[in-house]
Amino acid sequence: MSVIHRFTGSDFSFDWEDVKSKDYPDGAAKGASGKIMIGKEEGAEYFVFRYFHIQPGGHSTLEDYHAHDHGVMILHGRALVTIGDEQFEAGPRDIVYISPWVSHSLTTLGDDPLGFLCVIPNKDLLKEKNAPQ
Repeated sequence: MSVIHRFTGSDFSFDWEDVKSKDYPDGAAKGASGKIMIGKEEGAEYFVFRYFHIQPGGHSTLEDYHAHDHGVMILHGRALVTIGDEQFEAGPRDIVYISPWVSHSLTTLGDDPLGFLCVIPNKDLLKEKNAPQ
């Protein structure tokens, strides 16, 4: 099933028609919210396309790591990107690749919120691929 989610947001409020937001106020991530724009509900078999918004002073899950890789594109704001033992500053239109099993996090820098796109593989397919035969 193909679908179009039309953009309904503004410069710092990224929203799309028929896309729900999930808040991560102060758990493993701080001041963050996320949206799955393309995933199982849209019939995507092989990947998940997400948008994350992190308030100033906030961060994604710290020292997060897993079997899948990530493709990240910063849309707005600035981030301190931690990948393994290295840290980098990233801003709008910068693209980050995170390898599987490498710890990583994004922390907002400055007074503006951070917004980024993140593409990951379908985790259910990874489980099937890595399941004992």
